[in-house]
This record gives sequence, structure tokens and C-alpha cells, in this order.
Amino acid sequence: MIDGLDMDLTPVIAEQPAPLLFATVSGAHLYGFPSQDSDVDLRGVHLLPTADLVGLREPEETRSRTWVRLGVEMDLVTHDLRKFVRLMLRRNGYVLEQLLSPLVAHTTDAHRELAAFVPGVLTRHHAHHYRGFAVTQWRLFEKTGELKPLLYTFRVLLTGIHLMRSGEVQAHLPSLAGEPATPGYLPELVAAKAEREHGTAVVDHARVAADVERLHAVLDEAQAVSALPEAPTAYDALHDFVVRVRLTG
Repeated sequence: MIDGLDMDLTPVIAEQPAPLLFATVSGAHLYGFPSQDSDVDLRGVHLLPTADLVGLREPEETRSRTWVRLGVEMDLVTHDLRKFVRLMLRRNGYVLEQLLSPLVAHTTDAHRELAAFVPGVLTRHHAHHYRGFAVTQWRLFEKTGELKPLLYTFRVLLTGIHLMRSGEVQAHLPSLAGEPATPGYLPELVAAKAEREHGTAVVDHARVAADVERLHAVLDEAQAVSALPEAPTAYDALHDFVVRVRLTG
């Protein structure tokens, strides 16, 4: 049982057709603003047999499934180890958040070893990932007026700023509330989101837009002076890790 999630996910893990290196909860539960009717986003890594990668058939590198379990919508996405590691090396903060999520449904020694590689894949260019994600979510907020994309906008900007400054991947919005330039009304928005997954944001649009623009500027500044390197340093070590895990199963 995962703290804050009243559901045993062990049967879900056992149903998967390939061994999982890990499965964690992502989405609103990880970000710290789940609603009463939030779905459960499970993310992880599966391990394909070597024969699936060297034969003629295209390997099933990504598996996705959505269903309802005990009245709760479940969304499960897993990548084969090789694809997941390639995503790690492409300044993809999203997969790093999944890998490091403290909401662990299933883990292995390989999971813990893979997580230890994260410092070697972080670069200052991860700011582009969070900047782009924020732009997409802000456009969605302007289109729908919903609270969810607005919170996502703030969350990814603050995650990116924190990463550039500290070298730490922190996806939990309440834990980022102490960041400089964080709007003081965020706890109120989180509380409102808890009541309804797709509720409308009751906010001063001009004020919110100004705060989002300001956080973009803070992210730009943090990236410019970040101590993070220009490129990943763990490529060779990750290659060796993928080969070893694949061959040993």
C-alpha cells in the first residue's frame, strides 16, 4: 500500500506480461495535488527478452493500458529498458521524475541502480523540457480555464528552477512552495484542486499571467548560471548497465 493511495497495486504488477524493473505512481499524486476523483498514473520499465530485440518483428518497446479497477481509472505506461534509458539521455525530465518517484509500487535492485545514474544525465538543457511543458499547459489553461493545467504550469516551472539551482529533481509542488518567487496563493489552488479534478480556476487572470511570465524569466536566469553540465556524462556507464541487465535478465 502506498501512502496517500488507498489501493493495493501488487495485483496490477503481477498481471504484466514482461518483468518490471520498477513501477511508480506519477501524475497528480506525485505532484502533490490529487483530487478525490484523480486517476492513478503508473509508470515504469519492463524488460523485453533479448530475442524480441534481435529478431524480425518490431519489439513492443512501449506498453500502454487504461482501465478501471475498483472504481478507479488506472493508466499504466511502461517502456523497455533500452528505450527508457535513451529517454533519460534526451533531457527528458518527465522520465526522471517517474524513476525517482517516492510512490513506489514495485522496485528491484536494477531500479535502484538506474536511479543512481540520474546525476550523470542531468544537464542545464533540461530547462528546455520544463519550459516547453509549461508553455503547453498554459495554452491549455487559457483554452479551458481549468485549474489542473494551471497547477501543472506552476509545477513544471518551479521544478525546472529548482533543478537548475540545486541539481535535484523535485516534482512535488507543495515541497517547492519555498522557492523564491513562488506565488503565495498556490496552496489555495492546490486545496481547490483536491475537491474536483476538472474544476474551473477562480483566479485573477492578469495576476496569474504575470506570475507565470515572471517564473519563465526566473527559469531563464537559473539556467544561465546553472552549474549543471552541457551534456550527460553517464552514457557509457548506462550502455554497460543496459547490456548487463539484458543479458542477465
